[in-house]
Amino acid sequence: MYSTDAEYDYDYDQEEYQETLKPEKQKLRIQRDSKKRKGKTVSLITGFVGTEDDLKALGKVLKTKCGVGGSAKDGEIVIQGDMREKLGALLTKMGYKVKVI
Repeated sequence: MYSTDAEYDYDYDQEEYQETLKPEKQKLRIQRDSKKRKGKTVSLITGFVGTEDDLKALGKVLKTKCGVGGSAKDGEIVIQGDMREKLGALLTKMGYKVKVI
């Protein structure tokens, strides 16, 4: 929006900074999914509250521990294959509250 008023305060769409919660306060859900993936099975981790960088760091640790590929974006971590039980054990060991679906 444009205004000729010198006193006008422009409203910019700025992303709010979201602080990452401690692992003890996080409630993560792990589920198996194959929708929109051409029938390939993945483990989907949702419920992470925090910054995108912390999400990617957690995803990288999980992919390394499981020895598989995946991605972390839009508040979700996608791990290739059905790794629900292994991921549940790893996240619980790291201090997260986990619900395996």
